[in-house]
Amino acid sequence: MNRQSGAVAAAILGILLAFGMFFAARELKDAVRIWKQADRVVSVKGFSERHIKVDLVLLPITYTVHGTTLEELYENLERDEAKIRAFLLEAGFTEDELSTTAPEVTDQWASYYGDRLPDERYRANATVVVRTEQVDLAKEVMVNTDELVKQDVLIAQSWEHRPQFLFTKLDEVKPEMIAEATADARRAAEQFAVDSGSTIGKIRSAQQGYFTIEDLDRYTPDIKKVRVVTTIEYTLED
Repeated sequence: MNRQSGAVAAAILGILLAFGMFFAARELKDAVRIWKQADRVVSVKGFSERHIKVDLVLLPITYTVHGTTLEELYENLERDEAKIRAFLLEAGFTEDELSTTAPEVTDQWASYYGDRLPDERYRANATVVVRTEQVDLAKEVMVNTDELVKQDVLIAQSWEHRPQFLFTKLDEVKPEMIAEATADARRAAEQFAVDSGSTIGKIRSAQQGYFTIEDLDRYTPDIKKVRVVTTIEYTLED
Protein backbone atom coordinates (compact mmCIF):
# COMPACT_ATOMS: atom_id res chain seq x y z
CA MET A 1 0.00 0.00 0.00
CA ASN A 2 2.78 2.33 0.86
CA ARG A 3 4.63 1.39 -2.28
CA GLN A 4 1.52 2.03 -4.39
CA SER A 5 0.92 5.42 -2.77
CA GLY A 6 4.54 6.35 -3.34
CA ALA A 7 4.29 5.43 -7.01
CA VAL A 8 1.16 7.52 -7.48
CA ALA A 9 2.76 10.48 -5.75
CA ALA A 10 5.86 10.13 -7.92
CA ALA A 11 3.72 9.97 -11.06
CA ILE A 12 1.78 13.07 -10.07
CA LEU A 13 5.01 14.88 -9.25
CA GLY A 14 6.45 13.86 -12.61
CA ILE A 15 3.38 15.16 -14.42
CA LEU A 16 3.52 18.46 -12.55
CA LEU A 17 7.22 18.83 -13.32
CA ALA A 18 6.56 18.13 -16.99
CA PHE A 19 3.85 20.80 -17.15
CA GLY A 20 6.08 23.19 -15.28
CA MET A 21 8.96 22.65 -17.70
CA PHE A 22 6.60 23.01 -20.67
CA PHE A 23 5.18 26.34 -19.51
CA ALA A 24 8.61 27.56 -18.43
CA ALA A 25 9.94 26.80 -21.89
CA ARG A 26 7.07 28.75 -23.46
CA GLU A 27 7.61 31.72 -21.16
CA LEU A 28 11.34 31.63 -21.86
CA LYS A 29 10.71 31.51 -25.58
CA ASP A 30 8.33 34.50 -25.37
CA ALA A 31 10.79 36.37 -23.17
CA VAL A 32 13.61 35.78 -25.63
CA ARG A 33 11.40 36.91 -28.50
CA ILE A 34 10.39 40.09 -26.65
CA TRP A 35 13.98 40.73 -25.62
CA LYS A 36 15.22 40.34 -29.17
CA GLN A 37 12.47 42.59 -30.48
CA ALA A 38 13.19 45.23 -27.85
CA ASP A 39 16.85 45.07 -28.75
CA ARG A 40 16.08 45.83 -32.38
CA VAL A 41 16.07 49.59 -32.41
CA VAL A 42 17.49 52.28 -34.62
CA SER A 43 18.67 55.64 -33.28
CA VAL A 44 18.46 58.53 -35.74
CA LYS A 45 18.92 62.28 -35.66
CA GLY A 46 16.52 64.76 -37.20
CA PHE A 47 17.59 68.24 -38.26
CA SER A 48 15.84 71.53 -38.92
CA GLU A 49 17.45 74.84 -39.91
CA ARG A 50 16.02 78.20 -40.87
CA HIS A 51 17.51 81.55 -41.86
CA ILE A 52 15.48 84.23 -40.07
CA LYS A 53 15.73 88.01 -40.09
CA VAL A 54 16.23 89.54 -36.63
CA ASP A 55 13.46 91.60 -35.07
CA LEU A 56 15.43 93.80 -32.65
CA VAL A 57 18.62 95.87 -32.90
CA LEU A 58 20.59 97.52 -30.12
CA LEU A 59 22.74 100.19 -31.73
CA PRO A 60 25.05 102.06 -29.33
CA ILE A 61 26.89 105.18 -30.47
CA THR A 62 29.71 105.92 -28.04
CA TYR A 63 31.39 109.30 -28.12
CA THR A 64 34.27 110.99 -26.28
CA VAL A 65 34.61 114.59 -25.10
CA HIS A 66 37.28 116.53 -23.21
CA GLY A 67 37.25 119.56 -20.93
CA THR A 68 39.60 121.60 -18.77
CA THR A 69 36.92 121.80 -16.08
CA LEU A 70 34.03 119.53 -15.12
CA GLU A 71 31.60 122.24 -16.11
CA GLU A 72 33.12 122.46 -19.58
CA LEU A 73 33.18 118.66 -19.82
CA TYR A 74 29.46 118.35 -19.16
CA GLU A 75 28.66 121.16 -21.56
CA ASN A 76 30.55 119.24 -24.26
CA LEU A 77 28.70 116.04 -23.36
CA GLU A 78 25.33 117.74 -23.75
CA ARG A 79 26.41 119.40 -27.01
CA ASP A 80 27.51 116.15 -28.66
CA GLU A 81 24.54 114.19 -27.31
CA ALA A 82 22.25 116.75 -28.91
CA LYS A 83 24.05 116.34 -32.25
CA ILE A 84 23.75 112.55 -32.09
CA ARG A 85 20.07 112.64 -31.17
CA ALA A 86 19.33 115.08 -33.98
CA PHE A 87 21.17 112.82 -36.43
CA LEU A 88 19.20 109.75 -35.33
CA LEU A 89 15.83 111.50 -35.32
CA GLU A 90 16.45 112.88 -38.78
CA ALA A 91 17.35 109.36 -39.95
CA GLY A 92 13.91 108.13 -38.92
CA PHE A 93 14.09 106.90 -35.34
CA THR A 94 11.76 108.15 -32.61
CA GLU A 95 12.52 109.60 -29.19
CA ASP A 96 11.10 106.45 -27.58
CA GLU A 97 13.79 104.40 -29.32
CA LEU A 98 16.66 106.49 -27.89
CA SER A 99 18.31 106.42 -24.47
CA THR A 100 21.60 107.65 -22.99
CA THR A 101 24.02 105.96 -20.58
CA ALA A 102 25.71 107.73 -17.70
CA PRO A 103 29.10 109.17 -18.73
CA GLU A 104 32.37 107.60 -17.62
CA VAL A 105 34.60 110.46 -16.46
CA THR A 106 38.39 110.21 -16.19
CA ASP A 107 40.76 112.67 -14.49
CA GLN A 108 43.71 112.45 -16.88
CA TRP A 109 46.00 114.36 -14.53
CA ALA A 110 45.47 111.90 -11.68
CA SER A 111 46.90 108.98 -13.65
CA TYR A 112 49.50 110.80 -15.75
CA TYR A 113 53.20 110.10 -15.21
CA GLY A 114 54.79 112.07 -18.06
CA ASP A 115 56.70 115.33 -17.98
CA ARG A 116 53.88 117.45 -19.37
CA LEU A 117 50.27 117.24 -18.26
CA PRO A 118 47.53 117.03 -20.91
CA ASP A 119 46.03 120.41 -21.80
CA GLU A 120 42.53 119.18 -20.95
CA ARG A 121 42.24 117.57 -17.54
CA TYR A 122 39.01 115.62 -17.95
CA ARG A 123 37.79 113.08 -20.47
CA ALA A 124 34.39 111.41 -20.65
CA ASN A 125 32.80 108.62 -22.66
CA ALA A 126 29.03 108.38 -23.04
CA THR A 127 26.70 106.35 -25.23
CA VAL A 128 23.43 107.04 -26.99
CA VAL A 129 21.64 103.73 -27.47
CA VAL A 130 19.08 103.00 -30.17
CA ARG A 131 16.73 100.12 -29.32
CA THR A 132 14.64 99.52 -32.39
CA GLU A 133 12.73 97.06 -34.53
CA GLN A 134 13.65 99.08 -37.63
CA VAL A 135 16.42 96.66 -38.60
CA ASP A 136 17.17 97.96 -42.08
CA LEU A 137 17.28 101.56 -40.86
CA ALA A 138 19.73 100.61 -38.11
CA LYS A 139 22.00 98.95 -40.67
CA GLU A 140 21.88 102.07 -42.83
CA VAL A 141 22.73 104.37 -39.93
CA MET A 142 25.67 102.19 -38.91
CA VAL A 143 27.49 102.97 -42.14
CA ASN A 144 26.61 106.68 -42.04
CA THR A 145 28.03 107.63 -38.64
CA ASP A 146 30.82 109.50 -40.44
CA GLU A 147 28.25 112.28 -40.75
CA LEU A 148 28.68 112.79 -37.02
CA VAL A 149 32.45 112.94 -37.39
CA LYS A 150 31.95 115.77 -39.86
CA GLN A 151 30.13 117.60 -37.05
CA ASP A 152 33.20 117.23 -34.79
CA VAL A 153 31.72 114.37 -32.77
CA LEU A 154 34.52 112.02 -31.67
CA ILE A 155 33.07 108.53 -32.14
CA ALA A 156 34.73 105.93 -29.91
CA GLN A 157 35.06 102.28 -30.87
CA SER A 158 34.17 100.00 -27.96
CA TRP A 159 33.97 96.22 -27.75
CA GLU A 160 31.67 96.57 -24.76
CA HIS A 161 29.28 98.85 -26.65
CA ARG A 162 28.93 97.09 -29.97
CA PRO A 163 25.79 96.66 -32.08
CA GLN A 164 23.62 93.65 -31.28
CA PHE A 165 21.21 92.04 -33.71
CA LEU A 166 18.71 89.91 -31.80
CA PHE A 167 16.05 87.36 -32.70
CA THR A 168 13.52 87.36 -29.86
CA LYS A 169 10.67 85.29 -31.33
CA LEU A 170 12.08 81.78 -31.03
CA ASP A 171 8.92 80.50 -29.32
CA GLU A 172 6.96 81.30 -32.48
CA VAL A 173 9.04 78.97 -34.67
CA LYS A 174 9.86 76.25 -32.13
CA PRO A 175 6.81 73.99 -32.73
CA GLU A 176 7.22 73.92 -36.50
CA MET A 177 10.98 73.37 -36.33
CA ILE A 178 10.61 70.51 -33.84
CA ALA A 179 8.01 68.93 -36.14
CA GLU A 180 10.39 69.31 -39.09
CA ALA A 181 13.25 67.72 -37.15
CA THR A 182 11.02 64.85 -36.02
CA ALA A 183 9.84 64.21 -39.60
CA ASP A 184 13.44 64.30 -40.79
CA ALA A 185 14.39 61.70 -38.16
CA ARG A 186 11.54 59.42 -39.21
CA ARG A 187 12.59 59.59 -42.87
CA ALA A 188 16.07 58.50 -41.86
CA ALA A 189 14.68 55.66 -39.75
CA GLU A 190 12.39 54.51 -42.57
CA GLN A 191 15.29 54.41 -44.99
CA PHE A 192 17.30 52.35 -42.51
CA ALA A 193 14.37 49.96 -42.11
CA VAL A 194 14.07 49.52 -45.88
CA ASP A 195 17.79 48.78 -46.15
CA SER A 196 17.58 46.20 -43.33
CA GLY A 197 14.34 44.55 -44.50
CA SER A 198 12.35 45.77 -41.49
CA THR A 199 9.57 48.21 -40.73
CA ILE A 200 9.47 51.08 -38.29
CA GLY A 201 7.64 50.49 -35.02
CA LYS A 202 6.92 52.81 -32.14
CA ILE A 203 9.16 55.52 -30.73
CA ARG A 204 11.10 54.07 -27.82
CA SER A 205 12.72 57.30 -26.71
CA ALA A 206 13.10 60.85 -27.98
CA GLN A 207 15.43 63.66 -27.02
CA GLN A 208 15.06 67.23 -28.20
CA GLY A 209 18.35 69.03 -28.64
CA TYR A 210 19.06 72.65 -27.83
CA PHE A 211 18.17 75.41 -30.23
CA THR A 212 21.17 77.37 -31.45
CA ILE A 213 21.07 80.88 -32.89
CA GLU A 214 24.07 82.36 -34.67
CA ASP A 215 24.86 84.88 -37.39
CA LEU A 216 24.48 83.62 -40.92
CA ASP A 217 28.04 84.88 -41.43
CA ARG A 218 30.27 87.64 -40.08
CA TYR A 219 28.97 90.09 -42.69
CA THR A 220 25.25 89.40 -42.17
CA PRO A 221 24.45 89.80 -38.47
CA ASP A 222 20.83 90.69 -39.23
CA ILE A 223 20.12 87.17 -40.53
CA LYS A 224 20.27 84.41 -37.94
CA LYS A 225 20.83 80.73 -38.54
CA VAL A 226 18.45 78.88 -36.20
CA ARG A 227 19.02 75.14 -35.75
CA VAL A 228 17.66 72.25 -33.72
CA VAL A 229 18.60 68.55 -33.70
CA THR A 230 16.42 65.79 -32.23
CA THR A 231 17.52 62.23 -31.41
CA ILE A 232 14.84 59.54 -31.66
CA GLU A 233 14.95 55.76 -31.14
CA TYR A 234 12.46 53.62 -33.09
CA THR A 235 11.81 49.92 -32.66
CA LEU A 236 12.27 47.72 -35.72
CA GLU A 237 9.76 45.03 -36.64
CA ASP A 238 9.87 42.19 -39.17
